[in-house]
Amino acid sequence: MADWRHQIVLVVGGSSGLGLEIGRAFFAAGAEVILVARDEGRLRDAAATLSTSERPCHWLAADVTHQDQVQNLIEQVLRIHGGLDVLVNCAGRSTRGEIASTTAEQFAELLDVNFLSVVRCTQAALPHLLARRGHVVNIGSLAAKTASPFLGAYPASKFPLAAYTQQLRLELVPQGLHALLVCPGPIRRTDAGRRYEQHAGDVPPQALQPGGGAKLPGIDAAWLARRIVRACERREAELIVPARVRWLLAISALSPRLGDWLIRRWTKS
Repeated sequence: MADWRHQIVLVVGGSSGLGLEIGRAFFAAGAEVILVARDEGRLRDAAATLSTSERPCHWLAADVTHQDQVQNLIEQVLRIHGGLDVLVNCAGRSTRGEIASTTAEQFAELLDVNFLSVVRCTQAALPHLLARRGHVVNIGSLAAKTASPFLGAYPASKFPLAAYTQQLRLELVPQGLHALLVCPGPIRRTDAGRRYEQHAGDVPPQALQPGGGAKLPGIDAAWLARRIVRACERREAELIVPARVRWLLAISALSPRLGDWLIRRWTKS
């Protein structure tokens, strides 16, 4: 196991869910963790759940859809902590909706949150990560690799993460950067599909479920967070969970028609 003591880890989207669990996993491994999100109250509470009497978990509020706030965020990290070793881009939002009724404005809004925020944070942090042979961890989704029906603008907003992370690897791995793309299936949640009900429109009930109704077991966020830390230690390129989905991706690349058929069966109630 790598020694994460004295390593500075910045988790964007770290006030809840998988982001908070990633912060917890790095904190448990000895890293100095900074959680980032928009809501100061939730951040303060989240950091308190990780802090101990010997070691605090830090937090900084920022809206990463604004370039000036991203720049200020990185400057604060450098001023307070003296460097940066790991950037975790975990902020994002999912949607549901019929593709024919999803507007260009809705695509633009989700692209800003799910993709362009990653570009803003990564570009601001890159010089400092390269100086320390650091890590960029981009949290995508299975939707970064394959679309599913009735997810609105979500797949199109996640697909660019795969290309962007690959370009980071191709150009900057020789300079010492580690770039990891994480593509998990549905994370186990307590709210099932209720968070989509008001804005999903007329979509099938199964599409409101985690993963758009994909026949996959919910992933334990704490387990996935520990697996992400291990992937950083091994400097892995991609982490797709569950691993068996790689078969679907390979089949879809060889035969899009067969891939589409399998996805329809995979997401059918």
